[in-house]
Amino acid sequence: MLIEFTADLICWKAGSLDQFYHPNAVGQTQGKQAATKIFNQIQQGYENLKNSQKQYTANQRFSADETKFPEAQMVEVELKGNIMGRCPVASEKTRCCNLNTLDAVQQCGFDCSYCSIQSFYHGNQVRFIQNLMEHLKGLKLEKEKKYHIGTGQSSDSLMWGNRFGLLDALCQFAADNPNAILEMKSKSSRIDYFLKHRPPENMVFTWSLNTPAVIHHEEKGSAPLDKRLKSARKLADQGIPVGFHFHPIVWYQGWKNDYLELVSRLVEMFRPEEIVMVSLGTLTFIKPVLKRIRERMPESSILQMPMEDCAGKLSYPLDIKEELFTTVYNAFPSTWKKSVFFYMCMEHIDLWERVFGREYASNDMFETDMIETYFKKIARIRESHHPLPS
Repeated sequence: MLIEFTADLICWKAGSLDQFYHPNAVGQTQGKQAATKIFNQIQQGYENLKNSQKQYTANQRFSADETKFPEAQMVEVELKGNIMGRCPVASEKTRCCNLNTLDAVQQCGFDCSYCSIQSFYHGNQVRFIQNLMEHLKGLKLEKEKKYHIGTGQSSDSLMWGNRFGLLDALCQFAADNPNAILEMKSKSSRIDYFLKHRPPENMVFTWSLNTPAVIHHEEKGSAPLDKRLKSARKLADQGIPVGFHFHPIVWYQGWKNDYLELVSRLVEMFRPEEIVMVSLGTLTFIKPVLKRIRERMPESSILQMPMEDCAGKLSYPLDIKEELFTTVYNAFPSTWKKSVFFYMCMEHIDLWERVFGREYASNDMFETDMIETYFKKIARIRESHHPLPS
């Protein structure tokens, strides 16, 4: 525990354990009893710091600008196992949309401090699936069923461009399966391919958004907020469906004003008629991810946060989550709430009614409503951009 405390203080740049030691409180006690008192002091001091709101400062931040892996670290590999599966953190204990995942690339080029991908894939090698087009053609989707498939769970969806024919294959897959919504989720600003090659109408482009403070401190190498929003704006101008993920919403000093400003920017730049969805989520960890973060020793205070068990994972207490999500959701005007599909990603069932005033009785009902709403919204976007002849 002392080693863990020390590792966290180094990551947080918060001094050393001796700051929590007060000799006068130990007094004349000796031996095991003294050691217990000293440890309790240190533990209490650490917990008090850990559970307080972190403070982001201007002189402790990454430069947020997209980076690229060296060519030698990008390889094509044979497919082992299935290329499509379920969301890796899906659970019946939280409300889940039953997302299907398409793992065409393994490993991400960004270095977000909180990212679970770092615990799934080891090393710096980015792996692209060989003969991707053929493997995707081999996926036999049920024609009478509607699907929601995401490509951003094992890597960023846009940052690699069309390397190894990645985007060619994904566009062809979407075109071959009009009963599937293919979501391209990203923290990149790289949309050059889609400005030259119009994507199939069932492809939706979504961006993870965060405040500049969180981007600069916790999302190393990713595109700055301005670039993400400008890329989304360019696609929306072409009548291409877009959406946004407020995920993870982080609890820190000044968070409320920062997220309210972010919502304000979004509302100013986009009309609700252009937006398919907005999701809300926050920091949620499994123990292997916590271990991986400490092993990497990033310059990050991401683990300086109160944590409690939430359906077998560690996350903020429910009262903090409710305040985070309610603040962001209530900042959107009613026109957005009527036209845009809002949801929470992998959050406690009890939060839905508190935040949105609605809830689903099961994950299947959530999935069905989401997919049906997406298809209807995409059709409206298409019709408004390309009106039917009178």
